[in-house]
Amino acid sequence: MGFFSTLREDLKTVRTHDPAARGTAEIMINYSGMHAIWSHRLAHKLWQKDETKSLARTLSQFTRFLTGVEIHPGATIGRRFFIDHGMGIVIGETAEIGDDVMLYHGVTLGGRSLEKVKRHPTIEDGVTIGAGAKVLGPVVIGKDSAIGANAVVVHDHPEDSIITGIPAKARPRTPDKHKPLVDAVEYLIEYSI
Repeated sequence: MGFFSTLREDLKTVRTHDPAARGTAEIMINYSGMHAIWSHRLAHKLWQKDETKSLARTLSQFTRFLTGVEIHPGATIGRRFFIDHGMGIVIGETAEIGDDVMLYHGVTLGGRSLEKVKRHPTIEDGVTIGAGAKVLGPVVIGKDSAIGANAVVVHDHPEDSIITGIPAKARPRTPDKHKPLVDAVEYLIEYSI
C-alpha cells in the first residue's frame, strides 16, 4: 500500500473504532495512539538495518516521551491497528500484532524472559485488548478474541475466546444470535425481494 492509501485506511480505522472522532484534522492532530503508530512504522523500517538500529530506538523513545506509548521498533504490527487513548501502552521487541487489533490504555505486551529469543506475545487478527491488561511471554492469542480489562494472560488461548481474570482463563464467545437475521435482511435488500 502506498503512503496516502495507508493514511486513509488509518483515518477510517479511527472513525470505525471511536465514535468521538469528528474529523480528519482532529484525528491527525489529537490522537496520540495514531501518532505512535505512524512513528513506529518509520522506526520499524530503520530497525531493519543494523546501521540505523540506534536511530530507531531513539525515535521510539522520543515518541514515548511525546505520546506515552512505547512500541519497540522491532515489534511487527499489522494493518488497521488502533490504540484508543494510548497512555501507558508497552509493546515489546518480539511482539507480533495482526490486522484489525485494538488496544485500550495501559496494555502491556511484555516478556517473561531475559533471553534473546521470541519472548513477547503474538496477537492474531481481530483481537481487542481491554484497559490495563497484561499479556506476558511468547503466548498466542487466537484471532477474534477479546481480553478483558486488567486481565493477566500468561498462556495461549484459542480463537474466538473471551479471556478474563488473574491469571486469565478463556471461555468461548457466545455467537451473535442476531447474525442470521441481519444476513437475511441484507440479502433481501441486496436482491430487492
